Parts: sequence; structure tokens; C-alpha cells
Amino acid sequence: MEEKMHQSKDNKFIPMTSISSGKGREIRNDVFYYTNQIVNVIMIGDPAGDWVLIDAGMPKSGEEIVKVAEKRFGKGKKPVAIILTHGHFDHVGGLVHLINEWGVPVYAHPLEFLYLTGEKRYPEPDTSVEGGMLAKISSIYPIEPINISGVLRELPTDFTVPGLPEWKWIHVPGHSPGQVALFREKDKVLIAADAFVTVKQDSMYKVLVQKTEVQGPPVYLTTNWEMAEESVQKLEALKPDYAVTGHGSHMEGEELKQGLKHLADNFKEDGVPSHGKFVRDERKK
Repeated sequence: MEEKMHQSKDNKFIPMTSISSGKGREIRNDVFYYTNQIVNVIMIGDPAGDWVLIDAGMPKSGEEIVKVAEKRFGKGKKPVAIILTHGHFDHVGGLVHLINEWGVPVYAHPLEFLYLTGEKRYPEPDTSVEGGMLAKISSIYPIEPINISGVLRELPTDFTVPGLPEWKWIHVPGHSPGQVALFREKDKVLIAADAFVTVKQDSMYKVLVQKTEVQGPPVYLTTNWEMAEESVQKLEALKPDYAVTGHGSHMEGEELKQGLKHLADNFKEDGVPSHGKFVRDERKK
């Protein structure tokens, strides 16, 4: 008998926030992001038409995300689909509530499926990694798997994105095995997930004040730094004009391009921590 759909067994409210929490910004007329505590939830689609939700926020955020969606698209206007960039706790925290509310399919890369079907938990966060306070307290973060088997679907193998005909998905592993980014070529808008972020995510102060700067993926949950470097280089090669990342304010123009190029060119020095259980000895080779 199939196990009932559920959030992770360790799903709990995490008491952390930023000055951007509760705020939304439109970076194109059909690309809007909302900051839920410390993570961004993205809504793509014309406010008068169909739309798609990217990611599902922090634990216990489902009701808040529904209210934000209703304010933008109208009461009762559900998305045609939910796309998960990956399954970490801060990207699926409100997911079961949203599925129950909207009854829509959820798409993800198949390498994330073990963590989305109740089969396998993520590795424990690396509290020993070089970094600030948020890395040190990362043991409190939920890591048990969510189970959404009944509505979970694989992203199409031709890299198209369900409900978003102008967009393509890109596999960007490292932070998690099946992490994906989304890209629209016509205006070079990038949804980067946590392949890189625009705030130093292990620094509690910088998260609080949302100091904007291109940074590598969050150090305490990134398990493969070689793949993480390749993913940053893959995204830099797109030369995006706009980027919305999983954490931090969006960036655009030359500030984005130069910051991303610097990170891609200097990833081993600036992106990889000096030590940690997922950092290999050959980091400087």
C-alpha cells in the first residue's frame, strides 16, 4: 500500500529571517519572486494568464505562498504546475499544503526522486565546514525526505519546462544531485536555484541584511564541490542578464556578469571552503 503523502518527519518552523522576508519583486512583467524568511519562491507567468510556481519555501510556508499567489494572480487561480529546483527543506517546506490546495503536478529531476518519495534522507548538514553562524547551527535543519509520490513527475528529457514553453531546464548538480536551473534565452533570465546565490548564506549578518554579492552554493549542504564548480561554469557561460537565486536579492546587468565570471574563474579559492567533511583534499589541484 502506497504511503500517504506527507512533509518530512522532521519538518518544523525554523526561526530565522531577513529584511527581505515578506517582500516580492517583479524583475520582468512575468517573472516575480517572493522572499519567504530567507529563501526565494518564484512565480513565472503573466498575472492575467497561466503561471508556474518554482519551489515551495521554508517549512510551514504553504498558506503564506497561497496568499501571495492570490494577490498576484487572483483568488482561485492555481498554477499549471510546480517545478522544484531541488528537494532541500527550504525549497519544499510548504509543498504538501500547496498540493492539497491546488492539486497540480510537481516536476523535478529524477536524481532528486529518492528525497521526494520518502525513500532517502539528505546527508546531515556539515556543521564542521568553514563558515559563519548559519553553518554552525545547520544541524537543526530538516533532512528527512518528503513524500509526494502521487503527484511527482520527471522533468521532460528534451529540457523543456512544463507550462513554460520559452524556458529550458539545466542540470546543475553539486549542491544536490538533481538540482536544476531554468533559463529563458530571449531576455537571458536565469533562475539559478542554489548553484550560486547572491548572499553569503553561511553568514547570519549578511543573510539578515541581505548584502548582495555573487557567492558559491550554501556550504553546509553542498556535498560535491567538483560538480558545484562545473555547474557555476555552465551557468556563467549563458551570460545571464538577470538572475534570481535561491537566497539573496536578484542581480542583473554587469554586476551580475562580472560577479559570476569572477566566481567561475576563482571557484576553488572563493567558492570552496577551506575545510569540511565534503571538501576533498584535491580542492586546490
